[in-house]
Amino acid sequence: MANNLSRSQNFGGSNQERGPRPYDFVYFPDEPPTENHPPGHDKYLSDHLHGTLFLTLKVYTALHISTGVVVMGSDINRKDIPLIKTMVQGRNKKLLIQGSSLKGCIRSIYEAITNSRMGVQPKNTDQYPYPPERLPSDNINQLCPASIVFGTSGEGWGWQSLVSIQDAYYQATGYEIGFMPNLHSPQLDNEVYYLNDETIGRKFYYNMKHAIDKGEGNGIPAQVALEDEIFITKLIFKNLKPEELGTLLIALGQDKEYPLILKVGAGKPIGMGSMMIKIDKAQVLQNQADLKLRYTSFITPSNLYLTDKSLTNFIEERIKEAHEKLIEKPQLDKLSKILNPVTNHVPYEKY
Repeated sequence: MANNLSRSQNFGGSNQERGPRPYDFVYFPDEPPTENHPPGHDKYLSDHLHGTLFLTLKVYTALHISTGVVVMGSDINRKDIPLIKTMVQGRNKKLLIQGSSLKGCIRSIYEAITNSRMGVQPKNTDQYPYPPERLPSDNINQLCPASIVFGTSGEGWGWQSLVSIQDAYYQATGYEIGFMPNLHSPQLDNEVYYLNDETIGRKFYYNMKHAIDKGEGNGIPAQVALEDEIFITKLIFKNLKPEELGTLLIALGQDKEYPLILKVGAGKPIGMGSMMIKIDKAQVLQNQADLKLRYTSFITPSNLYLTDKSLTNFIEERIKEAHEKLIEKPQLDKLSKILNPVTNHVPYEKY
């Protein structure tokens, strides 16, 4: 395996000492969630932003997005391995990350760094009792910042997201095999973060220096994308306020003061699934003239694309507006420590 995987010679075995918790919590803000009317889907608003971000996702630690299917190794040209957990693939048999997986990951960050509600209703509210004001809204005209951007629904109504993310396709051919350890459920008996009358925040797994690989014969074989491999995708947005797009850019790890890494897929407790995002270019419609130009031409005019310095300036301006109007600084401070690309955290099989 590549050097982002550590053979777990010192971590395995029944006598292994319990390692430090592989996750931490970003506490809810003290104030109740902010609520607003959504902007609507019937037209492009001239004072909002619309466009496309062209993204490159670079694997930082081994990545596995499970299909839930185990196949014989001979079925995928690996006769030396009896059974293999498969990763999602596209029509061309290349590995991919579903856009929905990326969107859920990015939404969780957006929720944490704004004064937002939870995206979904917990299944077991007795074991994980959320504060009532953090549960999803029951009124389409009273949506929190994250729900306006990423969508939500209630009984008899729904609000569609202003953001869509395409599936991200692997840019290499073939795949590698990793050997994942058996993962255990978190130990909740003495977990004050979970049970303190009410759940106190959102849970995020640390970015780790490497991921654990048990080695052939000791771990569970799985298709993986390895360190430094690349996926590409597009993020399409419409009717976003400048500060909303700025907050989205922060969630994508574009704030130089608060760099963030994404954690995607399986194996987060043992260091897997860390990815860095780079925005290669952006197509942005910023006013009525841009909208008219875009939809009266068969070819997108070059001046609607931002690259290099113009892209950097645009990103910095939107991020500044986000800090002024939407960002909860204590929550962003905490999250940036958990998901910082530069980390001293190392994985343990047992925690």
